[in-house]
Amino acid sequence: MIYKMGELVSIIDGDRGKNYPKQDEFMDNGYCVFLDTGNVTKTGFSFENVHFITEEKCNVLRNGKMQKGDLAYTTRGTVGNVAYYNELIPYEHIRINSGMVILRANTEIVDASFLYQLLKHDKYRNYFKQYCTGSAQPQLPIKNFSQIELDVPQIEVQQKIGKILSTYDNLIANNRKQIKLLEEAVQRLYKEWFVDLRFPGYEGMEIVDGVPVGWKYKIVSDFGEVITGKTPSTSKDDYYGGNIPFVTIPDMHGNVYPLKTEKSLTKLGADTQKNKYLPKNSVIVSCIATVGLVNIAVESCQTNQQINSVILNNDDDLYFFYESMLRIKALLDGVGSNGATMTNVNKTKFSNIKVLYPTEDLVIKYRNFCSPIFEKILELSKAFIKLEQARDR
Repeated sequence: MIYKMGELVSIIDGDRGKNYPKQDEFMDNGYCVFLDTGNVTKTGFSFENVHFITEEKCNVLRNGKMQKGDLAYTTRGTVGNVAYYNELIPYEHIRINSGMVILRANTEIVDASFLYQLLKHDKYRNYFKQYCTGSAQPQLPIKNFSQIELDVPQIEVQQKIGKILSTYDNLIANNRKQIKLLEEAVQRLYKEWFVDLRFPGYEGMEIVDGVPVGWKYKIVSDFGEVITGKTPSTSKDDYYGGNIPFVTIPDMHGNVYPLKTEKSLTKLGADTQKNKYLPKNSVIVSCIATVGLVNIAVESCQTNQQINSVILNNDDDLYFFYESMLRIKALLDGVGSNGATMTNVNKTKFSNIKVLYPTEDLVIKYRNFCSPIFEKILELSKAFIKLEQARDR
């Protein structure tokens, strides 16, 4: 049967009043998650770089608090990303910002897990975009949203479909959890060796001005060639749809390797900017708007202009440099702000960021520890992409 969205769900806006959290009220940990649009991706929630607010702040906000079973749907900027707040999400208190809405299912006629699968499909993402307003900053007004029509089967059929597809989602979530644990293992060792300076043999090491003897500061460009991405002409259809991955910031969220990209280039398109090719094991860092996301190229690819990448001179540096880049988000925010509304870390600023570099033997020991872990991360990443493909079919 055909229903309007306003019949299928209650559409709940985020709080926009005087109590809206200010920048200095956000914390790295706290009582309530306060979602930014960057935390709702094509693949669901991403709790990387998530902000929290206190219980007191949460209680003074009137709108935008999620309940289990709700969907968060982005309606500004990147319109159409959706996430399902089910029992697998570990946070008890979640609020949304004004760039998204909450969809609360009318459970008599629509199953939330079925609706989640429907809305995140590319067909429906594109279908909803025709109801947007604005060009530079697309928006989907609630008034327009509520009038969109969807053809949905009987509730019993929806529940069966939702249950089957949720099984795939749960397997994917388990793979992501395993990847997260593996990432935490290499991050802990990095912190122990290169931040807390409790590396092998540290007991007898002389420290001068807080730096072990034999260590030195390098800038990013010392590690290799810095490449700022670029977008080939979008008016040329024959530049797109090939087999060369074109990495943009949405492809980077929640991933170590950008195995799946929204856009790809033909050889014709990529060859219009041959100096933008990145070989395997290049380190890719987002530097405009959403900064501090870091990926490792798994094959020859290109990126857009929001990303700076480093083609490393020495493969031994790969995992040390990758982890070093993960830890500089706050620094990127600082060097890229300049009072602007959007963080922008250009090539020069990025190239001159300092990294404390240990002795080569320590870097090699760290590489040897990390190598099998990253191989496992890649294996699990490929597995959940296959699961996603099976689910989508």
